[in-house]
Amino acid sequence: MTVRKVQDVEFGVELPAFEPDTSLDNVIRFTDAAGWGGRGRFTDHEAARKEGLPGAIVPGIMSQGLLAAMIHRWAPECKIDHIDTIFRAPVLVDHPHKITGVVTDIDEESGKVEVDITVSNEAGETRVFGTSTVILPK
Repeated sequence: MTVRKVQDVEFGVELPAFEPDTSLDNVIRFTDAAGWGGRGRFTDHEAARKEGLPGAIVPGIMSQGLLAAMIHRWAPECKIDHIDTIFRAPVLVDHPHKITGVVTDIDEESGKVEVDITVSNEAGETRVFGTSTVILPK
């Protein structure tokens, strides 16, 4: 269900989960758009392994962007006021991931909604989690 205003939101409801594109091609597009030269650990599996990583990793700011995209799929009219994330482990390039969210607080008077957000890998391990405050029209 697409949410248009704060009155449409229910406490505890899960946002529609989605599987983001964490392919090497997409990460290269992101780093190119960001103007990052010498992308190393983000776009080269071997370079990442030389740094002790299991392979290329999705940039943290891209992971946050994917979390924001999930929120906007759920509530296209919302303003994302704040996203606070904790990076527990790398989000690996070319591996499937799932982004989920759940509503944890609603303030109908201000239109503010708190959402817990998570990026998990194919084994169900949490890679990134956090909280977002979004503002919806009344």
